Amino acid sequence: MRLKAVVLAAGKGTRLKTEGRDLPKVMREACARPLLRYVLEAISFIDKADTVIVAGYKKEDVMAAFGDYPFAVQAEQLGTGHAVMSARQLLEGFDGSVLICYGDMPLLTRETYEALVRTHAAEGNDCTILSSSSDEELPYGRIVRDGSGSFVKIVEDRDCTAAERAIRELNTGLYVFEAAKLLPALSKLQNNNAQGEYYLTDVPAILRGEGARIGICMRALGDEIIGVNTLEQLKQVEDILRQRGAC
Repeated sequence: MRLKAVVLAAGKGTRLKTEGRDLPKVMREACARPLLRYVLEAISFIDKADTVIVAGYKKEDVMAAFGDYPFAVQAEQLGTGHAVMSARQLLEGFDGSVLICYGDMPLLTRETYEALVRTHAAEGNDCTILSSSSDEELPYGRIVRDGSGSFVKIVEDRDCTAAERAIRELNTGLYVFEAAKLLPALSKLQNNNAQGEYYLTDVPAILRGEGARIGICMRALGDEIIGVNTLEQLKQVEDILRQRGAC
């Protein structure tokens, strides 16, 4: 299986700002190490040369710390779909699978990433979504299925109806796509949503409409699902890492 990764790491992390600390979100530290370091170690089964980091806010800081990886630049933060579009040049002509993940989710384990990749390959999917449920009140998109349990679409939390918000199956934001299907679908994204952004979450539904095979790898992730958006979550993540013996 030919595999590349795209790690989204362009965010500013406005809610993580503290006095005297103006860092890109993925460069905030837990246990004295950048959040992005944990993600890159968890996906180290993919060669560095095939792991593209999408940087944006204060990109020089990220590039300086992780200079042995290829980079794409998202000059404006116009959504997750736009972030992946920024890496298009480094994916064109690639006929394998692409893992897409986030640089601010340091608790996800190598085992989880590998399970997602294995599911994608075993099922022969064009797109495989990692989903889970959580007791935490997380602002994650919901996985909408039809009566037979098949994937229909992902609805972002901020765009959910009351009924959709009651769905407990959450989109973690991790996917594996076949590159040959992903790149054309990115060109069809529209930004007619509450944020005026290009959502990567719309790509699976676009592919489904074209007859592509969409799979879901649903796992009990526990605290792995927690990303870092606030100072409280940063402390929570650090506490969990300490419990795991990472500190």
